[in-house]
Formats: sequence, structure tokens, C-alpha cells
Amino acid sequence: MVSYSKFYSGSDYGFTPKIDEFQGMAYRTPVADMGMSTNPQTANQIKEVTQKLNAGIKTIEVSFLSTEVTESIPNQHIDEIRRLKELVGADLTLHGPIVEPVGLSREDGSWSEEKRLHAQRQMWSAVERGQRLFSEKDKKPIVVTFHSSAGLQEPETIELVEGKDKEGNKIKEKKVISVAVVNEETGQIAKLKLEKDWLENKEGNALNRLNEYNKSGWEAKLSQISFRADQGIDAIEKASRMGLQTREGLDETELKKLFKESKTPDGQKFVNELKEKIPGSEKIVDNMLNTMNYGEINIKEAYNGLKGQFNQAWASVQKDIARAKNDDEKKKALEQEKKLRAYSQDIQKNLENFKDPGKIDLLAQEVQKGVNLLNTITPPQEYRPLKDFAMDKAGETFANVAIDAYKKFKDNAPIIAIENPPAGMGISRAEDLKELIETSRKKFTEVAQKKLGLSEEEAKKKAAQMIGATWDVGHINMLRKFGYDTKDIVKQTETIAPFVKKVHLSDNFGLDHTELPMGMGNVPTKEHMDLINQYKSKANNIKNIIEAGNWWQHFQTNPFVESLAAFGSPLYATNTGPNAYWNTSSGIYGGYFSGRGMNPDIHHSLYGAGFANLPPELGGQMAGKSRVSGTPIE
Repeated sequence: MVSYSKFYSGSDYGFTPKIDEFQGMAYRTPVADMGMSTNPQTANQIKEVTQKLNAGIKTIEVSFLSTEVTESIPNQHIDEIRRLKELVGADLTLHGPIVEPVGLSREDGSWSEEKRLHAQRQMWSAVERGQRLFSEKDKKPIVVTFHSSAGLQEPETIELVEGKDKEGNKIKEKKVISVAVVNEETGQIAKLKLEKDWLENKEGNALNRLNEYNKSGWEAKLSQISFRADQGIDAIEKASRMGLQTREGLDETELKKLFKESKTPDGQKFVNELKEKIPGSEKIVDNMLNTMNYGEINIKEAYNGLKGQFNQAWASVQKDIARAKNDDEKKKALEQEKKLRAYSQDIQKNLENFKDPGKIDLLAQEVQKGVNLLNTITPPQEYRPLKDFAMDKAGETFANVAIDAYKKFKDNAPIIAIENPPAGMGISRAEDLKELIETSRKKFTEVAQKKLGLSEEEAKKKAAQMIGATWDVGHINMLRKFGYDTKDIVKQTETIAPFVKKVHLSDNFGLDHTELPMGMGNVPTKEHMDLINQYKSKANNIKNIIEAGNWWQHFQTNPFVESLAAFGSPLYATNTGPNAYWNTSSGIYGGYFSGRGMNPDIHHSLYGAGFANLPPELGGQMAGKSRVSGTPIE
């Protein structure tokens, strides 16, 4: 018997070529736990789902990525997709619209609360409509994915550079190249490069630079207020000197009375009479009153400026109280609040006096007192690190969507899974995504206690159930362009693994956002899945969704088979036998042990004695030919 195994070894596709190494590995994922996303460019999602089900795919992610396309999907189609799910026993997840949860404008990158609320409403619409996919039969909550950011620049540009520890050993260190900051009042975003201070020979420090900038800006504004108040006082003193030059010899008290009366019709009559009494002093009287008016304008402008700075300081102190990380920070903020409150009460007692033009100098004194007080307050963060700001605003958005979902759907509410966007965008690293999830859960817990009547323990438990992560292993692999290696990337998954509710699978080579089937790039899939599957349970049945858009685009074939082979997924429920897995079953890829008997017909059609070229009586398909027709056997 002739053996062809020496030159045709058969197919072996997967993360490792050795069959024995597959046994018992965590990433040997059952087909039921593997799914595919639908085409997000079409509103005909019912057709997309049907095609996936026809191909034997049992887990499908319905795509609502584009708000414009999603608005064209009828609710009746969503209901029909749910019926198909129930009919075949499939699992469905949902990818919500890619919107910016922080509230940034796509046009100029600026922030506004209106844009944040608009994004929140778009996300809520997707959650509310997506809940139609929920089946009362299986009671499995729908996992809805939203990106952590969509247009947000990376708040901190970080690279891994080679360094040395104390012993002189080579290590990798994180180096912050630049940080982005945001002006909460105007919504404008700027980037601070951390350049070295050559004058003082100091390395650039983002926090120090930002604090210095906020402090200098705060002091400059207070200085301007003080300057205007001084100008007002100087004008009043100058007018008083002018009053003494009149024949009547007006002192300061009389001048203030005259100035006050000049603002009324009767008072203006009195001024005219005064001019007549003092021949030749008309110009002096006019200049005197104009100077007093100039002084009043400056003092009132200074007071308006003080009011704005006071309100900014008050708002800043309230934020400091809410954000205090320990008792000392909270105590300091409360002391500052106490000082501001006392000054405010003094102002309110004297408001009527301050409205009196004859007592304008008292208002100037109060302004100076207020400036001195604000100089003792910790300067408000007019410019705030974009990272802290983004965490706060995006956390508020995700928490509000989850709260609304729980209020309407209770225990059947969908799971909000926050996805890491491609590395290089905002909130894309594991440590940042973890912080966003924790921030969202904290905000959810606070609101659930205040407005929904849940206990703290109940609220925390519900927050953990409803808010988690969709971890895209292809996106995080793009950290390679910032100097990360395989070990560093796997460390990212180790950080986020406890929060994962769903996995997005795509492969690439770390430099661009290509979407290939797993095993075709350098994504360390085995290591990722080993870590994530440690947290898989009945309560957290993590689904793996294949996103291989580039494969569809360039090769026009379904990437599902390639992905199953890469994962070594079992062909049968028994998972036994040398060819019981997609990567080891050679028939999928035309291996030697396939076809009719020992010899594969595809092989012999190409290389000799193919069955298809034999006459029908010998099992071939070539009618009308003799028994010795076709490709010679030898």
C-alpha cells in the first residue's frame, strides 16, 4: 500500500500545532460560545441574523453601530429577530451606537453638557429598543456594548521606554509624553507637552504644570479685580480733592451726597443751582461728578468680577468635598466652605448699603476684603486633567443609562458592557477602562440608594451585575505601536479580566486596526482567553464575538470556520478522538485523511487518479468514458 503521508501531512491549523497541547486548555472554546457580529452598514439586520443562523452560528451580535442606520430598523424586525432566537435556541447580544459618552463635539472637539445628554439619550434609545431582543423564555439579559469613547483624544500619551532599576537592571518604564486638559467653563481642550524646564533643570511634570497654570490664572484674575477696585477708590479721592477746590469747599461727605442726588431729577436741579451759585466752577463740578461716576463704574465692575470668582470658588469647593479621597482632604474643603459662607452672609447683610451711590466706597472696601479671602482659597481647577474630567462625565452617562434600564426593566435589565476602543484613543487601556467601570458603578450605587430605595449592598451588587466590560483583544493589541510587547499586552487583560462580560475577537499585527480571524496576526489569544475564562460562570457566561471585517472585505468568505480552527473548538459534544476538533479535522481544509476512504478526492483530482474523473460504475462522475479514462493512476 502506497503512503502519501510523507509529502501530504494534512491540515493543522491553530494556535499550536501539537494536538496534545490543546487538551484541557481554557481557550478551547465550544462553538456555542463563539459568535459573529452582523454587518453594521445595513438596516436589514433580520437578513443578517438569518444568514448567520443558516450557517450554524448560534451566538450573534446585532449591530446598532450607526445611529442613522439604526433609526431605519423597524421594531417589527427586532421582534422577529427575537422570535428566530427563540425558535432555534440562539443567543443574541447587541452593539450599541458609537457615540461619545463624555459629550464632546465631533466638529471642534469641545465639550458641553448638552452634547453629553444627547449621547445619553442615543444610548438609552438603543438599550430600550434592544430590550425587545430579551426573551421571557430563557430570561438571559441582553449584553449591550458601548465604546468607552468615540472621538475623545487620548488624555495621556504614554510610551514604554527602556530604563534601569536601582540595581542597574533593564526595565520598561511608562513615560508620559503629553497630557490633555479641559476648561470646564468653556469646554475647550488643550494639550500640554511635558517639556523639560531648562531654567530650573526640572523634568516636565503634568500635575505641577497644571497646578501652576491654574494658580497663576486665578491670581491674575483676582489681581485684576483688586486693580479695578483701587482705580475706583482713587477716582473718589480725586473727586474729593476737586470738591475742596470749589468755592463752597465741598468735603467728601458733601460730595458723596451731591453725587447721589445728581442721579435723580431733583438732584440734577440742585447741581445746576450749585453751578449758578459758584460762578466759574461749572467745569470743576462736571469733572468732579464725572470722576465720581468713573470710580463707581470701576468699583461695580470689580464687584461683578468678585462675584464670578466667588461663585467659581464655591463650586470648586463643593466638588472638592464630593471628590475628597480621605478625611484630611474633606476637612480642608469644609473649612474653606465655612469661610466662603461667612463672607457671603456679610455681603447679604449689606446689600442695600452697596446699592447706595453715596456709599460706593464701602462696596470697594468689601471687594478688597473678598479678594483677600479668595487668595487664601485653593485655586479652582479652571483647567482640569481631561482624564479625570472624561471619567467623571462618561461615568455619569453610563450610570444614568444603567439606572434608567433598571427602573424600567428591573431584574431583566440589560448589561451595559463598556468596550475599549483601538489603542491610541481615549480610555483604551485596561487601567483606564477599569477606572471608568468603577466610576460608573459608584455613581450607579449612589443614585440607586437615593432615588430607587436600594440598600448600599443591594445597589453595589446590582451595579456589578449591570456594568462591566467588552474586551476587544484586537484593539488592545495596537499598544504595540507604543512600545508594548506580548507580555505587556497580556498584563492589560489580567487587569480587566474580572470585569469582562463579553469578548470581541479580531487579529492584527499591532500597528493598524485590521480585523483578521484569530490566529492570523500576533494577538496572544491563548493568554487572553486563559485569563478571561477564569471568571466565566453561569452568572457570567462570557460570549466571544468574532469581528473580522477585513476578512469579509478582502476575501469575501465567512471567517467563522477559520476562527473555530484557531480556537481548536470541538466538532462534537463528546470532544473525543484525534480529529474531534476543528483545527485537527483535516476534512475542513482538504487534509489527507478525508474524502472517500483513505485517499482524498481533492488531492487526486489535482495530482492524479481523482474519483471525479472516473466513470460512474467506479464511483466517478464522467459518464460516457471508458473504465480506463481520466487521469492515469501512475
